[in-house]
Amino acid sequence: MQAAQRNPPFVQMVGSASLHPPYVLILKRTVMAEKQPIIQVKNFVAQYGDARIIDNISFDVYKGEVFVILGGSGCGKSTLLRHLIGLNKPFSGKVFIDGNDIGSCDDEMFHHTLRKIGVLFQSGALIGSMTLGENVTLPLAEYSGLPKSAIANLVRMKLGMVGLGDYVHHLPAEISGGMKKRAGLARALALNPKILFLDEPSAGLDPVTSAEIDELILKINKAVGTTMVIVTHELASIFTVAQRVIMLDKSTKGIIAEGDPRHLKENSENAFVRQFFNRRG
Repeated sequence: MQAAQRNPPFVQMVGSASLHPPYVLILKRTVMAEKQPIIQVKNFVAQYGDARIIDNISFDVYKGEVFVILGGSGCGKSTLLRHLIGLNKPFSGKVFIDGNDIGSCDDEMFHHTLRKIGVLFQSGALIGSMTLGENVTLPLAEYSGLPKSAIANLVRMKLGMVGLGDYVHHLPAEISGGMKKRAGLARALALNPKILFLDEPSAGLDPVTSAEIDELILKINKAVGTTMVIVTHELASIFTVAQRVIMLDKSTKGIIAEGDPRHLKENSENAFVRQFFNRRG
């Protein structure tokens, strides 16, 4: 059966030796209370016709986390992303975004939930006949309900956040590939999403520009606290931005590794995982 589609408090670090046991327990509980999942994937299966792509995976993404999905070609990274942003419904299992099951909720709740996310597609997906400012204006004009003057101010602010404040009136054809990625990022941030999904944000960029995009991702995450979910295979980016990763595997159709990529590089019991993280380039 073809998969259905839808249109689219501060804890200071202190030495526990200076604390009595009850306070240690309170600190631990506070830390756990702050680690709240904003995305929950439960027993998720993705299948197109008779071809099963992903088989029964479960994981959480936590608020404010930079979370990376990786794996070899054909392992289902893009398929998983399409389901996380609501373009496809799971064959079975659940995908919760900020507590809402986007596979079974009604259309009103579905569209309400989608307003909490932003997406940077691999190509940037800018409309070529519109200026950068007009591209960023689109979601604001459609969903914000703000007057034109307020929208214009927000557009300049969003483009300024990504270093394109002087390019409001430029067309996509008049700027570089890295600048197109930045403009796409500005549009994805237009509605102040809780979660930002990025599909291969460094793809097709030179190493210097790729590093600049990584720095921008970290800057936004730290400044605004936006949860980031990134699909990438670029090692430099993974080690720079990822706090936690999952690795999908084509043969098992599941998750074969999860955790800090720096730890997995040296300590994973799976030879393929170690090879992935220790490859050149």
